[in-house]
Amino acid sequence: MGRLADEIKQTKPLSMESEIYLNLIRTCFALLQQESALLKAFGLSGAQYNALRILRGAEPEGLKCADISERLVTKDPDVTRLLDRLESSGLIARRRNDRDRRVIRARITGAGLGILADLDEPIESLHRRQLAHMSPATLRALNALLEEARRTVTG
Repeated sequence: MGRLADEIKQTKPLSMESEIYLNLIRTCFALLQQESALLKAFGLSGAQYNALRILRGAEPEGLKCADISERLVTKDPDVTRLLDRLESSGLIARRRNDRDRRVIRARITGAGLGILADLDEPIESLHRRQLAHMSPATLRALNALLEEARRTVTG
């Protein structure tokens, strides 16, 4: 049995697929904990940070709620509430379309752009530190393997 079995105190042998799955979950959780701590210092959750980055990339037009939901890295069942919190913090603004009042577009504000500018380097630095022990070739291989694994479940 591998290191994971020791970490989770598993005495029964795991299939290779189960061990890989559990390793992915444990690794993701460990990496996310560090990012969450950094974002918390800025008053943001991971989903809020992700939504702000999506809206920064959609400037100047902004996006409809459904389009934001589609692009989120991790799916949030209540994107409207997520956007409500960002709007009440002054990080985004929403506006109804003049031609079709049913359509509401969200746009990032100057304050939202400012917080992302403050986070860009610390987040990038964190990700580099988290994976600095791996060579560029290993990182490319890992990235390709993760994309291949995800392709089978997302189509």
